[in-house]
Amino acid sequence: MATETERRRRRTPEEAAQEILDAAEAFLRERPFRDLTIDEVMDGTGLSRPSFYVYFRDRHHLALKLIEELGSEMFAAAGSWLEGKGDDPDELRGALRGSARVFETHGPVLRAIADAATEDADVEQAYRGIVEGFVDATAARIERDVSAGLSTVADSRRTAAALVWMNERYFAEKLGREPFDDADRVAEALIRIWTATIYR
Repeated sequence: MATETERRRRRTPEEAAQEILDAAEAFLRERPFRDLTIDEVMDGTGLSRPSFYVYFRDRHHLALKLIEELGSEMFAAAGSWLEGKGDDPDELRGALRGSARVFETHGPVLRAIADAATEDADVEQAYRGIVEGFVDATAARIERDVSAGLSTVADSRRTAAALVWMNERYFAEKLGREPFDDADRVAEALIRIWTATIYR
C-alpha cells in the first residue's frame, strides 16, 4: 500500500493545485466564503497543509484562481457567439444555454464568490473583472451586428452591461441556491430577452 508521501509524489503540480481548487469548490457549495479556511480546504484533499502555500498565497488568492477558472469555463461556453458574427440565431441560443449549464454545475460556488465580492476588495475586483470582460465582449459583438445591419442597438456598451448583469443576477438567483430552477427554462427566458433586445 502506498504511503502518503508516495501518493503526494505521484501528483503533478497541476494536479495538486486542481485538487485544492476542487476542495475549495466543494466547501463553497455548502458554506459561505467567510467560513472558508485553509485547514478546511486542505482537509478535503490528500495533501498536507504546507502544500497549500506551494500553489496559493492565501485563501484570497485561492478564490481569485477559482474565479479565473470558472470565468474561463463561462467564456468557453459563450465563445461561439461572443467571438462570431452573422445572423445564425443558434449561436446566441447556444451561448446562453451553455452559460446556464455552467451555472447549473457551479451555481452555488459562483453565488458564494459573488457574495464574497461584497466583503472582500480583491475578490470583488476579480469578480467584476470577469463580468466586465463579458460586457466588453458582448458590446463588441453587438457593434459588429450593428455594422452588418443585423441590429439597431444605439448604445452597445450600456445595452451589453444591462444584459450581462441581468444574467449574472438571474443565474445566481435561479441556479445558485435551492430550490434550483431548470437550467434550460432559465436559458430560454434569457434567450427571448437577448434576442428581442439585440435583434428585435
